[in-house]
Amino acid sequence: MSQTLVPTPAAGRGAHPSPGRLRPLLRAVAVAACLPYLSLKVAWIAGSHIGIPEGSTLLDHRGLMAVANSVTVLMDGAVIVIALLLTRPWGRRVPAWLLGLPMWAATGLLLPIMAGFPAQLAVRAFGGSVNNAEDTGRDAFLHEWVFGVVYGGFILQGLSLGLLFVLYARDRWGHLWRGRVWDLPTAGPGGRATRVCAVTAALLALYPAGLRLLWAGGSTLGLNVSRADERTSDFHVLSALDFGYLAAAVAGALVLAFRRLPALPVKVPLALALAGSAAVACWGAWMFVTSFAGTTDAADRPTSAMLLSYAVQMIIGTLVAVTGARFLKERAATLAGSTGRTGTA
Repeated sequence: MSQTLVPTPAAGRGAHPSPGRLRPLLRAVAVAACLPYLSLKVAWIAGSHIGIPEGSTLLDHRGLMAVANSVTVLMDGAVIVIALLLTRPWGRRVPAWLLGLPMWAATGLLLPIMAGFPAQLAVRAFGGSVNNAEDTGRDAFLHEWVFGVVYGGFILQGLSLGLLFVLYARDRWGHLWRGRVWDLPTAGPGGRATRVCAVTAALLALYPAGLRLLWAGGSTLGLNVSRADERTSDFHVLSALDFGYLAAAVAGALVLAFRRLPALPVKVPLALALAGSAAVACWGAWMFVTSFAGTTDAADRPTSAMLLSYAVQMIIGTLVAVTGARFLKERAATLAGSTGRTGTA
Protein backbone atom coordinates (compact mmCIF):
# COMPACT_ATOMS: atom_id res chain seq x y z
CA MET A 1 0.00 0.00 0.00
CA SER A 2 2.99 2.29 -0.44
CA GLN A 3 1.97 3.05 -4.01
CA THR A 4 0.62 6.43 -5.08
CA LEU A 5 -2.98 7.16 -4.27
CA VAL A 6 -5.41 9.71 -5.61
CA PRO A 7 -6.35 12.57 -3.29
CA THR A 8 -10.03 12.71 -2.44
CA PRO A 9 -12.18 15.31 -0.70
CA ALA A 10 -11.69 13.36 2.54
CA ALA A 11 -7.96 13.39 1.98
CA GLY A 12 -7.91 17.14 1.56
CA ARG A 13 -9.27 18.99 4.52
CA GLY A 14 -9.59 15.76 6.55
CA ALA A 15 -6.12 14.43 5.81
CA HIS A 16 -4.54 16.33 8.68
CA PRO A 17 -7.31 16.68 11.23
CA SER A 18 -6.91 18.36 14.54
CA PRO A 19 -6.15 15.67 17.09
CA GLY A 20 -8.79 17.07 19.44
CA ARG A 21 -9.16 15.34 22.75
CA LEU A 22 -10.02 11.78 21.72
CA ARG A 23 -6.71 10.74 20.15
CA PRO A 24 -4.46 11.96 22.99
CA LEU A 25 -6.78 10.23 25.45
CA LEU A 26 -6.67 6.96 23.53
CA ARG A 27 -2.90 7.24 23.24
CA ALA A 28 -2.59 7.72 27.00
CA VAL A 29 -4.82 4.69 27.63
CA ALA A 30 -2.76 2.53 25.25
CA VAL A 31 0.52 3.53 26.88
CA ALA A 32 -0.80 3.17 30.44
CA ALA A 33 -2.26 -0.25 29.62
CA CYS A 34 1.24 -1.48 28.70
CA LEU A 35 2.80 -0.58 32.04
CA PRO A 36 1.52 -3.46 34.24
CA TYR A 37 2.66 -6.10 31.75
CA LEU A 38 6.02 -4.43 31.13
CA SER A 39 6.59 -4.02 34.88
CA LEU A 40 5.92 -7.71 35.53
CA LYS A 41 8.16 -8.83 32.68
CA VAL A 42 11.05 -6.59 33.74
CA ALA A 43 10.69 -7.86 37.32
CA TRP A 44 10.81 -11.47 36.15
CA ILE A 45 13.86 -10.81 33.98
CA ALA A 46 15.55 -9.29 37.05
CA GLY A 47 14.86 -12.48 39.02
CA SER A 48 11.69 -11.60 40.91
CA HIS A 49 9.04 -14.29 41.49
CA ILE A 50 6.14 -11.88 41.91
CA GLY A 51 2.96 -13.53 40.68
CA ILE A 52 4.71 -16.89 40.17
CA PRO A 53 3.75 -19.60 42.70
CA GLU A 54 6.09 -22.30 43.95
CA GLY A 55 6.00 -25.33 41.68
CA SER A 56 5.27 -23.32 38.54
CA THR A 57 6.97 -24.61 35.40
CA LEU A 58 8.14 -21.07 34.78
CA LEU A 59 10.77 -21.65 37.48
CA ASP A 60 12.17 -24.73 35.74
CA HIS A 61 13.60 -22.97 32.69
CA ARG A 62 14.96 -19.66 33.92
CA GLY A 63 17.27 -19.01 30.96
CA LEU A 64 14.60 -19.78 28.39
CA MET A 65 12.03 -17.70 30.24
CA ALA A 66 14.42 -14.74 30.47
CA VAL A 67 14.81 -14.79 26.70
CA ALA A 68 11.06 -15.20 26.15
CA ASN A 69 10.29 -12.37 28.58
CA SER A 70 12.77 -10.09 26.82
CA VAL A 71 11.09 -10.76 23.47
CA THR A 72 7.62 -10.07 24.85
CA VAL A 73 8.86 -6.83 26.44
CA LEU A 74 9.92 -5.68 22.97
CA MET A 75 6.59 -6.78 21.52
CA ASP A 76 4.56 -4.86 24.10
CA GLY A 77 6.89 -1.89 23.82
CA ALA A 78 6.03 -1.80 20.11
CA VAL A 79 2.45 -0.97 21.12
CA ILE A 80 3.70 2.32 22.59
CA VAL A 81 5.58 3.11 19.38
CA ILE A 82 2.49 2.36 17.26
CA ALA A 83 0.30 4.52 19.53
CA LEU A 84 2.69 7.43 19.02
CA LEU A 85 2.88 6.81 15.27
CA LEU A 86 -0.91 6.91 14.98
CA THR A 87 -1.21 10.24 16.79
CA ARG A 88 1.86 12.30 15.95
CA PRO A 89 2.40 14.34 12.74
CA TRP A 90 5.48 12.32 11.77
CA GLY A 91 3.31 9.22 11.70
CA ARG A 92 1.65 10.50 8.53
CA ARG A 93 4.95 10.13 6.64
CA VAL A 94 5.55 6.48 7.58
CA PRO A 95 5.26 4.09 4.59
CA ALA A 96 2.02 2.15 4.66
CA TRP A 97 3.65 -1.28 4.92
CA LEU A 98 5.78 -0.18 7.87
CA LEU A 99 2.61 0.60 9.82
CA GLY A 100 0.41 -2.10 8.34
CA LEU A 101 2.55 -5.12 9.25
CA PRO A 102 3.00 -4.32 12.97
CA MET A 103 -0.65 -3.31 13.27
CA TRP A 104 -1.73 -6.55 11.59
CA ALA A 105 0.45 -8.56 13.99
CA ALA A 106 -0.84 -6.64 17.01
CA THR A 107 -4.41 -7.31 15.89
CA GLY A 108 -3.66 -11.00 15.50
CA LEU A 109 -2.21 -11.35 18.99
CA LEU A 110 -4.66 -9.12 20.85
CA LEU A 111 -7.98 -10.01 19.19
CA PRO A 112 -8.14 -13.62 20.48
CA ILE A 113 -7.41 -12.35 24.01
CA MET A 114 -10.00 -9.58 23.73
CA ALA A 115 -12.63 -12.16 22.77
CA GLY A 116 -11.33 -15.14 24.74
CA PHE A 117 -10.78 -13.68 28.20
CA PRO A 118 -14.31 -12.22 28.54
CA ALA A 119 -15.62 -15.57 27.23
CA GLN A 120 -13.73 -17.38 30.00
CA LEU A 121 -15.15 -15.00 32.60
CA ALA A 122 -18.64 -15.64 31.24
CA VAL A 123 -18.10 -19.41 31.40
CA ARG A 124 -17.04 -19.13 35.04
CA ALA A 125 -19.96 -16.81 35.85
CA PHE A 126 -22.39 -19.45 34.57
CA GLY A 127 -20.79 -22.20 36.63
CA GLY A 128 -18.42 -23.69 34.07
CA SER A 129 -14.80 -24.67 34.61
CA VAL A 130 -11.83 -22.83 33.14
CA ASN A 131 -8.23 -23.72 32.46
CA ASN A 132 -6.68 -22.87 35.81
CA ALA A 133 -5.11 -24.79 38.69
CA GLU A 134 -8.33 -24.96 40.70
CA ASP A 135 -10.28 -26.64 37.89
CA THR A 136 -7.54 -28.82 36.36
CA GLY A 137 -5.81 -29.96 39.57
CA ARG A 138 -2.35 -29.04 38.29
CA ASP A 139 0.20 -26.77 39.93
CA ALA A 140 -0.64 -23.14 39.29
CA PHE A 141 1.22 -21.59 36.36
CA LEU A 142 0.73 -18.04 37.67
CA HIS A 143 -1.27 -16.52 40.50
CA GLU A 144 -4.81 -15.81 39.41
CA TRP A 145 -4.50 -12.04 39.80
CA VAL A 146 -1.76 -11.94 37.15
CA PHE A 147 -4.16 -13.05 34.42
CA GLY A 148 -6.65 -10.34 35.36
CA VAL A 149 -3.99 -7.62 35.33
CA VAL A 150 -2.26 -8.76 32.14
CA TYR A 151 -5.30 -9.66 30.07
CA GLY A 152 -7.17 -6.59 31.28
CA GLY A 153 -4.25 -4.52 30.05
CA PHE A 154 -4.25 -6.35 26.71
CA ILE A 155 -7.95 -5.64 26.23
CA LEU A 156 -7.42 -1.93 26.91
CA GLN A 157 -4.46 -1.94 24.51
CA GLY A 158 -6.52 -3.58 21.81
CA LEU A 159 -9.49 -1.26 22.18
CA SER A 160 -7.48 1.97 22.30
CA LEU A 161 -5.02 0.95 19.58
CA GLY A 162 -7.86 -0.31 17.38
CA LEU A 163 -9.79 2.95 17.68
CA LEU A 164 -6.66 4.97 16.97
CA PHE A 165 -5.95 2.93 13.86
CA VAL A 166 -9.54 3.30 12.61
CA LEU A 167 -9.27 7.08 12.94
CA TYR A 168 -5.85 7.13 11.28
CA ALA A 169 -6.83 4.78 8.44
CA ARG A 170 -10.08 6.67 7.80
CA ASP A 171 -8.15 9.91 7.30
CA ARG A 172 -5.37 8.42 5.19
CA TRP A 173 -6.99 5.60 3.20
CA GLY A 174 -10.72 5.88 3.83
CA HIS A 175 -11.56 6.40 0.15
CA LEU A 176 -10.33 2.88 -0.64
CA TRP A 177 -13.24 1.16 1.11
CA ARG A 178 -16.08 3.58 0.43
CA GLY A 179 -19.26 2.28 -1.20
CA ARG A 180 -20.64 -1.21 -1.58
CA VAL A 181 -19.42 -4.31 -3.32
CA TRP A 182 -21.64 -3.55 -6.34
CA ASP A 183 -19.61 -0.33 -6.85
CA LEU A 184 -16.41 -2.32 -7.40
CA PRO A 185 -15.27 -2.81 -10.99
CA THR A 186 -14.62 -6.25 -12.41
CA ALA A 187 -11.36 -7.63 -11.09
CA GLY A 188 -8.37 -6.47 -13.14
CA PRO A 189 -5.42 -8.43 -14.55
CA GLY A 190 -4.38 -9.54 -11.07
CA GLY A 191 -7.86 -10.78 -10.24
CA ARG A 192 -7.08 -14.40 -11.08
CA ALA A 193 -4.18 -14.53 -8.62
CA THR A 194 -6.38 -12.96 -5.94
CA ARG A 195 -9.10 -15.56 -6.55
CA VAL A 196 -6.55 -18.37 -6.38
CA CYS A 197 -5.31 -17.07 -3.01
CA ALA A 198 -8.86 -16.84 -1.63
CA VAL A 199 -9.92 -20.29 -2.85
CA THR A 200 -6.70 -21.92 -1.63
CA ALA A 201 -7.20 -20.35 1.80
CA ALA A 202 -10.79 -21.59 1.88
CA LEU A 203 -9.79 -25.15 1.01
CA LEU A 204 -6.94 -25.21 3.53
CA ALA A 205 -9.26 -23.85 6.22
CA LEU A 206 -11.37 -27.02 6.07
CA TYR A 207 -8.76 -28.83 8.18
CA PRO A 208 -8.27 -26.47 11.16
CA ALA A 209 -11.90 -25.36 11.04
CA GLY A 210 -13.07 -28.97 11.11
CA LEU A 211 -10.84 -29.72 14.10
CA ARG A 212 -12.12 -26.68 15.99
CA LEU A 213 -15.73 -27.67 15.36
CA LEU A 214 -15.04 -31.18 16.62
CA TRP A 215 -13.29 -29.85 19.73
CA ALA A 216 -16.08 -27.37 20.36
CA GLY A 217 -18.54 -30.26 20.18
CA GLY A 218 -16.64 -32.41 22.68
CA SER A 219 -14.40 -34.56 20.47
CA THR A 220 -10.80 -35.29 21.51
CA LEU A 221 -9.60 -36.10 17.98
CA GLY A 222 -6.07 -34.79 17.46
CA LEU A 223 -5.57 -33.58 21.05
CA ASN A 224 -2.64 -34.62 23.22
CA VAL A 225 -3.30 -36.76 26.29
CA SER A 226 -3.17 -34.03 28.91
CA ARG A 227 -5.34 -31.63 26.91
CA ALA A 228 -7.90 -34.32 26.25
CA ASP A 229 -8.03 -35.33 29.93
CA GLU A 230 -8.07 -31.80 31.34
CA ARG A 231 -10.52 -30.09 29.01
CA THR A 232 -12.58 -27.48 30.79
CA SER A 233 -15.79 -25.74 29.77
CA ASP A 234 -13.95 -22.77 28.32
CA PHE A 235 -11.98 -25.03 25.97
CA HIS A 236 -15.12 -25.66 23.93
CA VAL A 237 -15.97 -21.95 23.82
CA LEU A 238 -12.44 -20.96 22.78
CA SER A 239 -12.46 -23.64 20.07
CA ALA A 240 -15.68 -22.14 18.72
CA LEU A 241 -14.05 -18.70 18.69
CA ASP A 242 -11.08 -20.11 16.75
CA PHE A 243 -13.53 -21.46 14.20
CA GLY A 244 -15.07 -17.99 13.99
CA TYR A 245 -11.73 -16.34 13.15
CA LEU A 246 -11.18 -18.85 10.34
CA ALA A 247 -14.70 -18.35 8.99
CA ALA A 248 -14.37 -14.55 9.09
CA ALA A 249 -11.02 -14.59 7.28
CA VAL A 250 -12.19 -16.91 4.51
CA ALA A 251 -15.57 -15.21 4.06
CA GLY A 252 -13.95 -11.78 3.74
CA ALA A 253 -11.37 -13.04 1.25
CA LEU A 254 -13.96 -14.77 -0.95
CA VAL A 255 -16.20 -11.69 -1.09
CA LEU A 256 -13.26 -9.45 -2.04
CA ALA A 257 -12.00 -11.88 -4.66
CA PHE A 258 -15.32 -12.78 -6.32
CA ARG A 259 -17.33 -9.59 -5.65
CA ARG A 260 -20.28 -11.56 -4.24
CA LEU A 261 -22.92 -10.13 -1.84
CA PRO A 262 -23.09 -6.89 -3.89
CA ALA A 263 -25.16 -4.93 -1.35
CA LEU A 264 -22.53 -5.39 1.37
CA PRO A 265 -20.42 -2.33 2.31
CA VAL A 266 -16.84 -2.84 1.09
CA LYS A 267 -15.43 -2.20 4.55
CA VAL A 268 -17.19 -5.27 5.99
CA PRO A 269 -15.42 -8.02 3.97
CA LEU A 270 -12.18 -6.02 4.11
CA ALA A 271 -12.33 -5.83 7.92
CA LEU A 272 -13.24 -9.53 8.17
CA ALA A 273 -10.36 -10.51 5.89
CA LEU A 274 -7.68 -8.41 7.57
CA ALA A 275 -8.71 -8.92 11.21
CA GLY A 276 -9.56 -12.59 10.65
CA SER A 277 -6.31 -13.31 8.82
CA ALA A 278 -4.33 -11.61 11.59
CA ALA A 279 -5.97 -13.71 14.32
CA VAL A 280 -5.58 -16.93 12.33
CA ALA A 281 -1.96 -16.42 11.25
CA CYS A 282 -0.45 -14.69 14.28
CA TRP A 283 -2.19 -16.77 16.93
CA GLY A 284 -1.36 -19.91 14.95
CA ALA A 285 2.30 -18.86 14.90
CA TRP A 286 2.23 -18.08 18.63
CA MET A 287 0.70 -21.47 19.46
CA PHE A 288 3.17 -23.25 17.19
CA VAL A 289 6.20 -21.64 18.84
CA THR A 290 4.99 -21.90 22.44
CA SER A 291 4.01 -25.56 21.95
CA PHE A 292 7.69 -26.47 22.25
CA ALA A 293 8.51 -24.27 25.26
CA GLY A 294 9.41 -26.19 28.40
CA THR A 295 7.58 -29.38 27.39
CA THR A 296 9.19 -32.42 29.03
CA ASP A 297 6.21 -34.71 29.61
CA ALA A 298 5.17 -36.68 26.53
CA ALA A 299 1.52 -36.23 27.47
CA ASP A 300 1.92 -32.45 27.21
CA ARG A 301 3.63 -32.42 23.84
CA PRO A 302 1.47 -31.24 20.96
CA THR A 303 0.31 -33.93 18.57
CA SER A 304 1.13 -33.87 14.88
CA ALA A 305 -2.49 -32.92 14.21
CA MET A 306 -2.22 -29.88 16.51
CA LEU A 307 1.09 -28.72 15.02
CA LEU A 308 -0.20 -29.20 11.48
CA SER A 309 -3.28 -27.17 12.37
CA TYR A 310 -1.16 -24.26 13.65
CA ALA A 311 1.10 -24.40 10.57
CA VAL A 312 -1.87 -24.45 8.19
CA GLN A 313 -3.36 -21.48 10.04
CA MET A 314 -0.21 -19.48 9.32
CA ILE A 315 -0.55 -20.25 5.60
CA ILE A 316 -4.27 -19.44 5.55
CA GLY A 317 -3.77 -16.13 7.35
CA THR A 318 -0.97 -15.13 4.98
CA LEU A 319 -3.02 -15.98 1.88
CA VAL A 320 -6.02 -14.00 3.13
CA ALA A 321 -3.81 -11.04 4.08
CA VAL A 322 -2.33 -11.10 0.58
CA THR A 323 -5.87 -11.11 -0.84
CA GLY A 324 -6.75 -8.02 1.20
CA ALA A 325 -3.52 -6.24 0.28
CA ARG A 326 -3.99 -6.97 -3.43
CA PHE A 327 -7.55 -5.65 -3.22
CA LEU A 328 -6.35 -2.38 -1.68
CA LYS A 329 -3.58 -2.04 -4.27
CA GLU A 330 -6.02 -2.66 -7.13
CA ARG A 331 -8.56 -0.26 -5.62
CA ALA A 332 -5.94 2.49 -5.28
CA ALA A 333 -4.80 2.01 -8.88
CA THR A 334 -8.41 2.12 -10.12
CA LEU A 335 -9.18 5.34 -8.26
CA ALA A 336 -5.93 6.94 -9.42
CA GLY A 337 -6.61 5.96 -13.03
CA SER A 338 -10.16 7.29 -12.97
CA THR A 339 -8.99 10.82 -12.14
CA GLY A 340 -5.55 10.94 -13.69
CA ARG A 341 -4.12 12.48 -10.52
CA THR A 342 -1.74 10.98 -8.02
CA GLY A 343 -0.64 11.65 -4.50
CA THR A 344 1.54 9.84 -2.05
CA ALA A 345 0.22 7.34 0.47
